[in-house]
Amino acid sequence: MSAEASHALNGPITVNESTQKAKTESLLTPRFYTTDFAALDRWNFEPIREEWDALMEEFRSDSNRNHFHRDEAFESEIQPLSDELYDEFIGFMVSSVTSEYSGHVLYKNIVNAVDNPDVKEVMAFMARDEARHAGFINKSLRDYGKQVNLNHLRSNKAYKYFKPKYIMYATYLSEKIGYARYITIFRNFEKHPERRFHPMFRWFQDWCNDEFRHGEVFALMMKAQPELLTGVNKQWIRFFLLAVYATMFVRDHNRPALHEAMGMDPTDYDYQVFHITNECTKQIFPLTLDIDNPKFRKGMDRLVELNAGIEAAKAQGGVIGNLKRAALSTQATATFLKLLALPVIPNELPADTRMAPTW
Repeated sequence: MSAEASHALNGPITVNESTQKAKTESLLTPRFYTTDFAALDRWNFEPIREEWDALMEEFRSDSNRNHFHRDEAFESEIQPLSDELYDEFIGFMVSSVTSEYSGHVLYKNIVNAVDNPDVKEVMAFMARDEARHAGFINKSLRDYGKQVNLNHLRSNKAYKYFKPKYIMYATYLSEKIGYARYITIFRNFEKHPERRFHPMFRWFQDWCNDEFRHGEVFALMMKAQPELLTGVNKQWIRFFLLAVYATMFVRDHNRPALHEAMGMDPTDYDYQVFHITNECTKQIFPLTLDIDNPKFRKGMDRLVELNAGIEAAKAQGGVIGNLKRAALSTQATATFLKLLALPVIPNELPADTRMAPTW
């Protein structure tokens, strides 16, 4: 690798650049959410008290209390990166720290807004975990002379209002697919340690178990409110499943250098993650997407093509570029709706909702 292609790990902290990237709003970037806190405050957990109390004991034991500390070998394992890989890896970390911190902010805001002791306790635990995750990634960004100003982000990033049920679906999926992503990457580097270009990946197994446990919280919350899983809400579940999968698929195909460095084909990686997530969601969702349907896969590939066209039109600018962008965005919406209309696979919910992270 040429000297020009390497990047110094020590230098001035460019907070503004990374923070501005984290503040960016698009369909592919993590968002901050707010909700109806009074509605959450009224939720009753007595129908799932036994499962809930067992889960709370896991949180109280805090098995990862000493996990998010860099060891002596950390800095020596940071490898120089090509320009393209550098840009994509920094983008990956900025997106990840934004996503983790958005969870912290949501959970902390719920803690401050409710009196319900069950909600208050569990949200404090999850806010604790997400703060550790965000801080750990941010410190790795600092190695490259970059950092996200989390306090500025909390005060200045736009917040999107979601009804409590949408928070349940979206956040549950975010936590479970986060588990699936991290464990798949971790298992890949277990097989190919020579490809691990950054030591942060060594932390992914215990890290993803936090994500898995957070998903268990929302699974039990939905079980305690069974109306969230019936009637028209099945269509909302279907929508959020597709939205989360499609967002991941398009975003990952925008990072070819990152996946090449990891030795992972983005399509194969994403469908492996989808399969794990589908299995996880069978604990509480009454349906799963038929991700092996050729029409589903063709539609997902089409979304990637259309997104590439939209980005090219955005770069072109002007009247012609804007017209192209509008036309391609319309096609992307139509493709998403076609995917949403595909048959799904019904799922009979198990009596015992709790799962273990066995992948």
